[in-house]
Amino acid sequence: MTAVMAPGEPDWQRLNPWMLAVTPLRQLAGLLPVIAVVVVIGIGQDVGGRIYSVLVGVLVVMFTGMLRWFTTRYRITSERVELRTGLVFRSTRSVARDRIRSVDVTAGPIHRLFQLSVVKIGTGERAERREARELTLDAISAAEADRVRQRLLDPLDVGGPDRSGATVASAATELAALSWSWLRFAPLTVSSLVAVVAVAGAVGQLINDVGANAVDVGGVREKLTMAPLWVGIAAFAVLVLMIALGGSALIFIEAWWGFTLVRELGGTLRIRRGLFTTRSVSLEERRLRGVEVVESPLLRVGRGARTVAVATGLGGRRGHGRGTLLPPAPRSEAHRVSGAVLAEDPSPTATTLRRHPLVALRRRLVRATVPVLVASAALWLAPVPSWVAWAVLGLLPVAVLVALDAYRNLGHALTSRYLVTRHGAGVRGTVALQRAGVIGWTVSQSLLQRRTGLITVTATTAAGSGGYSVIDVETAEGLAVAEQAVPGLLEPFVLHEVDGVAHTLGSTA
Repeated sequence: MTAVMAPGEPDWQRLNPWMLAVTPLRQLAGLLPVIAVVVVIGIGQDVGGRIYSVLVGVLVVMFTGMLRWFTTRYRITSERVELRTGLVFRSTRSVARDRIRSVDVTAGPIHRLFQLSVVKIGTGERAERREARELTLDAISAAEADRVRQRLLDPLDVGGPDRSGATVASAATELAALSWSWLRFAPLTVSSLVAVVAVAGAVGQLINDVGANAVDVGGVREKLTMAPLWVGIAAFAVLVLMIALGGSALIFIEAWWGFTLVRELGGTLRIRRGLFTTRSVSLEERRLRGVEVVESPLLRVGRGARTVAVATGLGGRRGHGRGTLLPPAPRSEAHRVSGAVLAEDPSPTATTLRRHPLVALRRRLVRATVPVLVASAALWLAPVPSWVAWAVLGLLPVAVLVALDAYRNLGHALTSRYLVTRHGAGVRGTVALQRAGVIGWTVSQSLLQRRTGLITVTATTAAGSGGYSVIDVETAEGLAVAEQAVPGLLEPFVLHEVDGVAHTLGSTA
């Protein structure tokens, strides 16, 4: 059946013809290890048959890529973005433009070779299948991808094509750009260390499989064998450290090469970065509800931090790449960028916070030390060597330090437009949440909190993780903060007694 097209609506378009080359090349790149294994296994056997099988597989991959180009169409109307795929089983996906929450543009090495890009149009829904969350145009020309991004994110079509077909340049204000001095924070990120440890483990396993003789250059193995044990341990530690430093630096460079954060005309924040694979993430400021400055334990040691957006349509979990506004950078820079993004000077995340009562410190000390003492006592009574119990008891100073750190990180404040809250043991997060973005309150009080006169007040919002808490604050002060942050929202519930059961307080607006 032929679809009836509304008058004035654009016709269906194909993806870029260079996709006929990009798709097979990208799929073949993923199959190279399999091809190599097939060829190696075939040595000394039926070599011709093996190579023939590989060629058949290559032809199938190329045919699949060509078929995908011939059977894919898309169009962008005034109200919807539509995508048709399939030959035998046809599939038509349609997304209303007013439901679009993000338009991301990426380009891997092969795409960049042909000046193509991949446009991912997201709705911000938390569906299990990616197809239900995103509509992907893979691939269109880089210039067309930028026009699509501007058109979908700018309701006024600022920066769209003019009457001559050229693109009207949009004014943009640069809020942040990469400084190579930030490279010193690369080894202080947990993700980089995990990746480097995995690579180091793979290299170590390879050396073990190949054999020590393969790395015996200049009698190094013999010298290490005759040297004291501590020399071998020190040499291995230095090797791991060098791999960690070099690998984390390479990961940082690939991920953040060319990083810029700009505010475009029409109220859009755009983050661009990447060396081999370029990434462009656009975030409408009208969907921004605040920012969060995240300091992991290692970054705190180096006085560094990251800035993450609190916005609708980003999936909810902080620290994911799409919401990152600033890579690991000096803490002062993270706060400056937060203020620039929120158009607030000074930045709300850098404001002086109100300390929480000392009874909150006592709660943390009890929760941190009691499990260690109980476990140690149980091990003393159990039939295990005494040193095990002593080892567990030796964790007591660490538990005390963690409790002190958790208390020191507690704080909250109210500015003219933002609720600011900070907490965390180890990973410290400082959130500046728009008071206008608070849609409800959750007031909770455990049995132990009741005995100490404390409560936890959580601001409910449709952005970010969905709720941001002021933890272990005095009851009267916590309720006052909620009332002052959004006057009138808490008033109908103020007379309700907090009895140990969480109460969800909110409006239907």
